[in-house]
Formats: sequence, structure tokens, C-alpha cells
Amino acid sequence: MERMSGARALVRGLEREGVKVTFGIIGGSIMPVFDEILDSDIRHITMRHEQGAAHAADGYARVLGRPGVAITTSGPGATNLVTGIATAYMDSSPMVAITGQVPTYMVGKMAFQETDIIGVTKPITKWNYQIRTPGEVPEAVKMAFRISTMPRTGPVLLDFPKDAQTGEAEMDFEVDVEQAITPFRPPKLDACPEEVKRAVDMILSAERPVFLVGGGVIASSATGELLAIAEHLLIPIMATFMGKGAVPENHPLYVGNLGMHGKVAANKLLPETDLIIAVGTRWSDRTVSEFENFAPEAKIIHIDIDPKEVGKNVKVDLGIVGDAKRVLAAIYGEIARRVRRREDWPWLRTVQEFKEKYREEFPELDGDYIRPPELLKELRKILPVDSIIATEVGQNQMWVALYFQILKPRTFITSGGLGTMGFGFPASIGAKVARPDKVVVDIAGDGSFMMSERELATAVSENIPVITLVLNNSSLGMVAQWQRMFFNRRYVGTYIKNPDFDKLARVYGANGVRAETIDEVLKAVKEGMELDVPTVIDVPIHPEDDVLPMVPPGEHITKVVTRY
Repeated sequence: MERMSGARALVRGLEREGVKVTFGIIGGSIMPVFDEILDSDIRHITMRHEQGAAHAADGYARVLGRPGVAITTSGPGATNLVTGIATAYMDSSPMVAITGQVPTYMVGKMAFQETDIIGVTKPITKWNYQIRTPGEVPEAVKMAFRISTMPRTGPVLLDFPKDAQTGEAEMDFEVDVEQAITPFRPPKLDACPEEVKRAVDMILSAERPVFLVGGGVIASSATGELLAIAEHLLIPIMATFMGKGAVPENHPLYVGNLGMHGKVAANKLLPETDLIIAVGTRWSDRTVSEFENFAPEAKIIHIDIDPKEVGKNVKVDLGIVGDAKRVLAAIYGEIARRVRRREDWPWLRTVQEFKEKYREEFPELDGDYIRPPELLKELRKILPVDSIIATEVGQNQMWVALYFQILKPRTFITSGGLGTMGFGFPASIGAKVARPDKVVVDIAGDGSFMMSERELATAVSENIPVITLVLNNSSLGMVAQWQRMFFNRRYVGTYIKNPDFDKLARVYGANGVRAETIDEVLKAVKEGMELDVPTVIDVPIHPEDDVLPMVPPGEHITKVVTRY
């Protein structure tokens, strides 16, 4: 036991949890904590907007698989975190948000910069808590990190009134929180033997099975176990958008991502299956468009750590609640015991026929413009296999989903569930801080990049050399595409006037390049990989170059539009 202030105890608690870096912005209600950070070994990165701090902490977390930490002041500092917290919540990304608060005796009195951030964030956090006395700090910090990282991972928030920061108490850092976190534990991690046997029976009796892998496979590091089953039985693999990178996308068994902007072969093939083994996916509307009859002959096995997801959107024939890695390991053990490795299979030949039949084709466009699909394929060739790719939200994101192969888990970070424009650039900053030895590239659109370009000042001042490709069509491209497809070209609010992004980057002190050919883009990327300052590459593209294929909302996944 040691007597100290609440602020010092918070920083001590962060150090004990292994925190090396925090992202945020100082303010009056959190100043005591920042004063203690000054005397610690924790690196604090001052972002230029609190939403950027949340996204940077999120990007940091997604790359490392452990919580990123965002610290802000009360009131608007806290509410500016909300979009970033919701982004992490929708994508099950671990994060610890810490907000300053007015003194406890002023709470509820509409004091200056007071906001009920506990009430605001209750629906978008796994757990949130207001620390009312200094002595609570060690337990609260330990609880926050344990809850954030327990499957299903996600964001938590600690609200810290200023008098609890400055007040002193005897601190017990060895406090036991195991009983307190019981309600947040997953009900089980392992499948029972009966579930394993039934799953294997279904898999071995299926003639046309397929794996559908989601972000849970990445979260549980289950790639090896999943591939062991798939390779033993020659089962093809599809991925949800958040499952991109769960298996190497150049693997011969990989068909492609499924859904609204999925591969045509994957969307056409799914209804032909008789068994879908879904692992770590929540069956979102962007995956199957409509929740019934997408695969009328298929039985469904759904493996997920969260019991609330099993059977929520899609009726399943066998639901297994558990950790994907452990469940798949048990299933593989039973399969290997019962059958030999397959050498060939008629179903696999059918899959190959689908992949050959539904190859990509691009509608022609007037003018000599860079085509994003072609650019992304060439970009993949020059980047190291373990480069980390972030995206913004919109056409840029879906082009990456379709045409840039991710070869390793945790090297693709994007806002999937919430679709947060402005996510990619600050998230790439967090990713580069987490893995400074890796090349980090943000594939951006001009609309999204303008929502967070201020963080160039952060990247320059903190020596964080990320590379950003701005696919610039001077529009909110995805919305404009929908206006073309579904609103008879009635454009409103989608065509915008941008600055020259190369010049903007140079104003901040970054490297700025305008590239009008693929060779110029690749040259700029190679140069950016050698610099110690961030690089922004302005890439003009055709204003009506659409992301295709696409399944219109609410349509069956086989109703794929490839041109219109």
C-alpha cells in the first residue's frame, strides 16, 4: 500500500498494464493526470482532434490486439471521442478511453464543460465507470483493461472527476477483480464434445461446404486452425468484410469476400452450398443483404464467442459458443482422427469453375485516368507482404476490399460496422506507432481525408511517417455512385471543391506529391517508404469511376451488378 493522488495512481495503473503510449488532448479537467504522465515513461501523442485520438488508439489496438488508450478532458473533449468509441464498439476493437470530469460536488449542476459521458457512452461501451474517490483508481484501471480485452473485445470508458484526481488515498494495486469481472466473462471458451462431434458429422456429410470467416477469426488468432481444416478437407473459404486478411487472400482455397461489394464468384457460389461454417461473424446486412433464403439448401454451423450473436440475424442448425481458435482446434482434431486428407474433390473443381467464370471486368471510361483496381494490384506488388493497410470509408474502402490482397492477419484496418469517414488516417497513425518497423499506408478518398487531414500536424510533429494515397474524384464518391444508380443522377451535396492535397501536405511539413500515372504513384510510394516524414500522394481519378461489382441494398446476393 502506498499513499498517492488519484492522478498518480491512474498513471501507475496504466504502467502496470503495460501501456507505452496514449493519444489525446489535454484540458482543464484532466490536467492532473497529464502532469503525472510527464514524470512517467509513457509517451503521450497530442492529436489535433479528440475523434482522431480515439481512431489512433483504435488503429493501435487493431494492429497489436491489445487496448489503445485515448485521454481527453471533460465536456466537448469527452463527446468528441464518441464517434471513435462507437467505431471501436461496432468492430469489437479493444480501447480504454479516459475522460476528465468536473469535480464530484459539481456533477449534475451543468458546470462549465460538464457532460454526462457515462450516460452518453453506455450503449457503445462494454463497461463504463465514473471514479468517485481516489482509492477506487487501481481497481477501476484493472477492471477497464480486463473487460476491454476479454472476448468479445471492445471499448470501455473511465470518467475521472478532477477532485478524485487531486485527492489522495492509500492505493492497493494488488486488488483482486476476478469476481467483479465475472458478468463480462464469455460463458465458455471450449465446445463440448457433443458439439464437436455433431459439427464434424455435418462437415463430413456435406457435399458442398464452405467456410465463412469474420473478424472473430482474426481476434482469436485462429488462422492456423481454420486453414488446417480447410486444407485437410479442401473446403473453400469466403470472408466477410471484417474477416479480410483472416486467411491469406492468395491462398488457393480462398474464393473472395462476400457481400454488397464482394467478389462475384463468392456471391454466386454461396447459394450453391449445402453447408456454411460461419466463424466469428455476426451476419451483417452488408454480408448477405437479406437474412433469409440466401443459401436455400445450406445448413449453417455458427461458431462465435458471443452467445447473443448466434441465431440473432440468421437461423442456424448448430450454434457453438466459444473461442474460435479453441473450437476449431477441437474440430480439426476430430476430423484428423476420423478421415484422411483429401487429395481432390468434385466440389473444389466446381469452385474453380466459378472463379474462372466470374473474372473481373471494368467498364470503359472516357479520358486517360488512373483506374483504382489496376493501381491497387500494382501497389500490392511493391509493398512488403506485412505492410499495414488502413482505409477511409467509401469507394476507396470497397476498392481495397475487392482488389488489394491482404496476406497476413492484423494488416488491414478499416471501419466496418459504423462506416466512419475520417477513420483511416488517424488509425494509420496509431498503427504506425504500434508497429514503427512496418510500412503503413492509408488508402483514402478525398472526402474522408478532409475529415481528418489536420492530423498531418500530429504525424509531422511526432515523426510518424505514414503514407496516404488520396483517390481524388472531387466528390463524396460512394454517395455520388448511389445517386447515379438509384436516384437518376440527381446530385446533391456530393461534388466538392478540394485543396491541392500535395500542397496542403507541404504546408504541414509533410512530403506532398501529385501523381497522374500508376508509375508516378508507385515511385512516390517507394520514396515515401524511405522518408522519416509522412507522405501524401494526390491521385486524380475519374469522377464517375464506380465500385463494381455491387449488390443493390435488399437484393439477393446473386443479383450482382457489374455494369449499368
